[in-house]
Amino acid sequence: MTSQTAVDAFLARPALALVGMSRSGQGFGNYAFNALTHKGYRVYPIHPSADTIDGHPCYHRFADLPEHVDAVLIVVPPEEAAIVVKDAAAAGVHYVWLQQGAESPQVLAACRDAGVNAVAGECILMFARPTGFHKVHRWAWKLAGKLPA
Repeated sequence: MTSQTAVDAFLARPALALVGMSRSGQGFGNYAFNALTHKGYRVYPIHPSADTIDGHPCYHRFADLPEHVDAVLIVVPPEEAAIVVKDAAAAGVHYVWLQQGAESPQVLAACRDAGVNAVAGECILMFARPTGFHKVHRWAWKLAGKLPA
């Protein structure tokens, strides 16, 4: 289970990588990129083959980023997420957020083996200065006692 301490540690990073933007512009990764950027985070999309998505530069690997990041939001299926975790750890990333659908027992084991702090099973937009639907969703989860402790 994810702790509030892990959530706070991830969100304290002003710059982060994002793995999982879609060339179509329609995926959750794209939505998260726009939302987090508007909230003041410096977000660097990593995509294995795209140079740009929606006019935003993409980077092919962690080593290509214009600055070191210590956090990565992962929005890909678990079989890809495990590889991303290993690549991120090798690049010196210490904080991983596994958006719902990216986590699995194998991915969480990869996080433990790599020594990275992981947030799993939570929507980043419910915690990163939530607005709109995500703010209401967070309020409802708080009432239901479902937020991390």
